[in-house]
Amino acid sequence: MRIHVVDHPLVAHKLTTLRDERTDSPTFRRLADELVTLLAYEATRDVRTEQVDISTPVAGTTGVRLSHPRPLVVPILRAGLGMLEGLVRLLPTAEVGFLGMIRDEETLEAKTYATRMPEDLSGRQVYVLDPMLATGGTLIAAIDLLIERGADDVTAVVLLASPEGVEAMELALAGKPVTVVTAAVDDHLNEQGYIVPGLGDAGDRLYGTAG
Repeated sequence: MRIHVVDHPLVAHKLTTLRDERTDSPTFRRLADELVTLLAYEATRDVRTEQVDISTPVAGTTGVRLSHPRPLVVPILRAGLGMLEGLVRLLPTAEVGFLGMIRDEETLEAKTYATRMPEDLSGRQVYVLDPMLATGGTLIAAIDLLIERGADDVTAVVLLASPEGVEAMELALAGKPVTVVTAAVDDHLNEQGYIVPGLGDAGDRLYGTAG
């Protein structure tokens, strides 16, 4: 497994505002969207392409286009939805699947409650979206499911990661084709499984606490 922390002043600037408890939900959503687009630029650096011959108004030339099968973007519900637009802005021709997972607050284990994606992901590059890599349980379960369905290149795009979550993923996904792209790796997890200093509950800060 590879982990890439995006070191860029605009990433740090937007992340700082996301962390601030005074940032309201509309502003949080907008900044999260902008931050994901910056992360997506790095996450898609190795997106697969193929050569194509075209004609410009001046002459013929050779360029590139995204290969088939097209990349698949999979937000983990519900918080991952807040990251979807930021990534498909760079990959407008990508297909989108959905994966519903919830963390048991007592055991901290992830449980799948909904899937909406192809059964066969053979040869597909997949970008899975989840704001927080905390314990790692949710992303590990999600990536295992994608690889079981045949995905051979999975990139997880997360706003924040914890050292414990990174270590858990490295152990669980050793030797598998996985990359994690994040804005920062924070200090540690607290007893409740939240990243410290973190930014709180990303889902609540994106959408409020209704429901």
